[in-house]
Amino acid sequence: MTISVAPGPDTREGIRTGTAESTDSLAAPDIPWNLVIWNDPVNLMSYVSYVFQSYFGYPESKANKLMMEVHKKGRSIVAHGSKEQVERHAVAMHGFGLWATVEKASGAAGTSGRGKGKRG
Repeated sequence: MTISVAPGPDTREGIRTGTAESTDSLAAPDIPWNLVIWNDPVNLMSYVSYVFQSYFGYPESKANKLMMEVHKKGRSIVAHGSKEQVERHAVAMHGFGLWATVEKASGAAGTSGRGKGKRG
């Protein structure tokens, strides 16, 4: 998709298409983002596992592993993807009553094999 902008001090004329291109990036690169679920004193561990299974489609073993990470370490990265995808997941987790935040993935940590789940 090509975005045309009016020529200004920070633009240059495109050579091949004749459209103006901004020298600044119009869209951020697809930086991976993480969905972090935090431990809380309210939700049962079985409920957290159920949410991971029902929302993300994770098998019971993976859901339980992530739930135990939340319980023992205080947090777990349960999904990653584009900022928009992860923000949608965070809103959904809030709807289930879980404490969720979105953070930028750092280097290879964003590809820790946890996947995006079946939703996206």
